[in-house]
Amino acid sequence: MQESSLSTLADRSRAIVATPDLAEKVRLAYETAKAWFGRRLSLGHMSARHPMPDRPGRPALPELLAPRAMPRRSAGGEKGRLALLHSLAHIELNAVDMTWDLVGRFVQTPMPHAFFDNWVQVGLEEAKHFELLSKRLVELGSFYGALPAHDGLWQAAQATGHDLLARLAVVPLVLEARGLDVTPSMIDNLVQAGDRPSADILEIIYRDEKRHVGFGIQWFRFLCDRNGLAPEPTFHALVRTNFRGTVKPPFNDKARSEAGLTPGFYRPLAALGVTR
Repeated sequence: MQESSLSTLADRSRAIVATPDLAEKVRLAYETAKAWFGRRLSLGHMSARHPMPDRPGRPALPELLAPRAMPRRSAGGEKGRLALLHSLAHIELNAVDMTWDLVGRFVQTPMPHAFFDNWVQVGLEEAKHFELLSKRLVELGSFYGALPAHDGLWQAAQATGHDLLARLAVVPLVLEARGLDVTPSMIDNLVQAGDRPSADILEIIYRDEKRHVGFGIQWFRFLCDRNGLAPEPTFHALVRTNFRGTVKPPFNDKARSEAGLTPGFYRPLAALGVTR
């Protein structure tokens, strides 16, 4: 797609998801956020001729494996640290694509302008997270793509492409909320290993993820109110229908509540299990 054709938020969202060039993906995310907040882009629309991609563009590496085929990750030492950072970079790359897919795929859903402001901000921050982790891998003598990665994360986007409410339930309120649970211990482990620069990156990600979960619950409640739905039972039903994983403790109740995600949303799913 030519640069001159990227005149709407829909066009640019599609281009970000579609490009296999990861440096270009990040650059387009930065440029799109700047243009959107500078009020130089219209929303645009998705068309049958130019829909959002079924899968995001990816380079030849890393090799993508089924989750069950992934090799066991080293638990400690330099190899374990590199494996952790590589895994986190892969998660953040998928977050880039899932966020811009949300923006582009649901661009014609009648929503307040602030909705798109919030998710363009998320898309910008996910690109920043991926770039920070990629640069850190290079600083440590590795690179993103040096290790295999699992191919299960995009399933959340595919399963919820039909329904904005389902997308909000699964991506920010399950997947990103899980980051609030596990990131503090990863930060502590990196500090204990003497890797303060990597810990600092995770501190940034943790701070931003809390805001992303906050946006998710804000707009989930908005849509429930508009449609006359009770938020917690609706969330439970959507997660059971559209999420293949498990919602499991321990939970960072404090961080989740600070983001506005109260225990009535997630604890019943943990107690009963998530089934399909």
